[in-house]
Amino acid sequence: MEQNRLSRDSIGKLCEMALGMRSRSYAPYSHFRVGAALLAKDGRIFTGCNVENAGFPAGCCAEKTAFAQAVSEGAREFTAIAISGGPEDGALQYCPPCGVCRQFMSEFCRGDFLIILTKTPDDYEVHTLDELMPMRFTPKNLL
Repeated sequence: MEQNRLSRDSIGKLCEMALGMRSRSYAPYSHFRVGAALLAKDGRIFTGCNVENAGFPAGCCAEKTAFAQAVSEGAREFTAIAISGGPEDGALQYCPPCGVCRQFMSEFCRGDFLIILTKTPDDYEVHTLDELMPMRFTPKNLL
């Protein structure tokens, strides 16, 4: 893991922002709230929360929401994302991104992109995209 690329304070800030975004989640069906904070290489931070829909596949994950906001603001290179998730009235858990979100990250991120799974700003795990999704399909496969 390349956790030392980010200071503990930087990781803590991302974790706090991801935790805060859970309160904005729209999860009336699963009651599973997820927040995300995405760090662009230029230092900007973009946030997202999950947004469910009665037509289940039409919902949007917190990670994809953060990436969509970042891309809409012109960011295309990223360093890390913090993700916080768990049941609405239950304990937080290390909440890894779903397969679709991992593929979405692969569009914009290299294998050393950091994925921080957080319960609190001091209780987190750090993984790389390569660890969570080896041998992924990337834009290079289309060349």
